[in-house]
Amino acid sequence: MFRKPLLTALCLTIALSATSLWPAGRDGFSLALMVDEVQRPEFVSGGTVYVEALKDREYALRITNPLPCRVAVALSVDGLNTINAKRSSVRNAPKWVLGPYETVTISGWQINGSEARKFYFTGEKKSYGAWLGQTDNLGVIEAAFFREKVPPPPPPRPIDLYPGYGGMKDSPSGPDRLEAPKSLNAPAPAPSQKGESSAESKSKSSAGLSNDYAATGIGRKEDHGVEWVHLELERNPSAVVRIRYEFRPQLVRLGVLPEPRPTLDPLDRREHARGFSGGYCPDPYGSSH
Repeated sequence: MFRKPLLTALCLTIALSATSLWPAGRDGFSLALMVDEVQRPEFVSGGTVYVEALKDREYALRITNPLPCRVAVALSVDGLNTINAKRSSVRNAPKWVLGPYETVTISGWQINGSEARKFYFTGEKKSYGAWLGQTDNLGVIEAAFFREKVPPPPPPRPIDLYPGYGGMKDSPSGPDRLEAPKSLNAPAPAPSQKGESSAESKSKSSAGLSNDYAATGIGRKEDHGVEWVHLELERNPSAVVRIRYEFRPQLVRLGVLPEPRPTLDPLDRREHARGFSGGYCPDPYGSSH
C-alpha cells in the first residue's frame, strides 16, 4: 500500500511550528458555540473571543480539524474536561478524536460509554462546577488540538533496492498505527490519574458565587455512544482556541457590548407634552350609549 507515505508527507508539510491562540471563528482549527444548531455571534475584545450566554438554553460545541490527518482535541468547559469532568494538564487530558477534515459536535458531558448530559447556560450557583466544588474557571470554554504523531517511513530494505537480493525476509507486521479506529468521534484515553473523591469535591464552599454570572449546568440525557482508541500524539498542541461566555449585562459591563438605550423617563415624556392636536373628541362608548 502506498497511501501511508503520502499521508505522512501531507501531515508534515502543513505542520505548525508553534502553538497559536486563534479567534474561535477563524478558518482552520475552530471551536464554535451553537444554540439550536446556529452558531452564536462572537465579539472580540482585547484579544478575547466573547459569546453571549442565553440563560437556561441548551448549547453544543462544534470543533473542526482542518488537517488531512487525525487530531485529538482536549475540550474543557468551565475548566472541566467534557469526558470525565476532571481538571488535568492539557497533555494528560482525555481527548476527542477527529478524522481528517472532520467536524464534530459535542453537546454534553459524557457520563458513560453510551450517554451524555446536555450543556446548558445557568448561573454560577446552579452550575455543574458548583456541584463538583470546582468553581475557579467558570465562564470559559477551551479546545486544544493535538496532531497524531506519524512515524517517518522506514528506510528501504535491500530487497527493495535490489530486487534480486534474497538475503532478507519480511518480518511479521506489527499493529498499524495509522489505521482508523471503529469510531473517530471517540475520546482518546488519558493516563490513569487519581482525582479527588466526589464527596470531597462537593464539600468545597461555593461562597461568593452569583447567578448573575454565567456558567454551565448538566442537563437532560441524550444518546451518545463512544469507544476508546489509542493514538500517539505530538507533545505540544498545534492550536488552542478559547471562548469566554457571559450574560448580556456582564458583557455590557466589560465593554464588549454597547450600553442599552434607556427607556423613556416618564418625566421626560411629560416635559414633551403639548396642548393642541386638532379634530374632535373620540367617544369611548360609541354611538350605542
